[in-house]
Amino acid sequence: MRKTLYLVAFAATAIVLTINALSARRRDWLVVRYEEVLYTKVTVTYGLNQRCELSVFEIPSPGSDNGTISRRSYECRHFPASVSDRCEKENKAFCAAWTSAGYLDQIAIGFGAVSLVAILFGVSTHSRRRRIWSAVAGLLILQAAFQIVTFGIITEMYRSAAYPTFERARPGKLICILICVHCTHTVGVILTGMSARAGHKWAAGNRAYHPIA
Repeated sequence: MRKTLYLVAFAATAIVLTINALSARRRDWLVVRYEEVLYTKVTVTYGLNQRCELSVFEIPSPGSDNGTISRRSYECRHFPASVSDRCEKENKAFCAAWTSAGYLDQIAIGFGAVSLVAILFGVSTHSRRRRIWSAVAGLLILQAAFQIVTFGIITEMYRSAAYPTFERARPGKLICILICVHCTHTVGVILTGMSARAGHKWAAGNRAYHPIA
């Protein structure tokens, strides 16, 4: 039971860490969809360090009732860029905040990686579970805290339309999914840590703490 619980926690933490790492590379934290103009639909997505623009040109095919002629263009660039996004002038505060969100997200990933090491340490040694779970819970709380600050910065940027096109922006599904994943995972580990500290055998193992009467 002792190692099984550690392995379950390790797998859950690894999954969350993988989701975090992949989300940091995604380009749809914010999505801007423009109205169709001259048969062209433009969608711009913003990630923590990239901006991508998808243009779809589509017109009915001559001599065909259902056919269409279409052309797609997809381009990405670094975001925010000092020149293109005017980071040295009117958008200086925005660029600093957005870049900071990217750094905070990387720190959160770092805490997630360290929590995996802590769980492995618990599996490979005879350390008391109470100490291991407390350490893991602390690391996961820090990971979640940095992620929440990242979400907060991104949300505030689009809510206040800090960037010229953000008045049309909407948060992607990614943010909602990450919040749910982090809350569920962190609460699960914290509850396990509290159970281990209270001396429950399923969490604390054979070294469960029993207070002296």
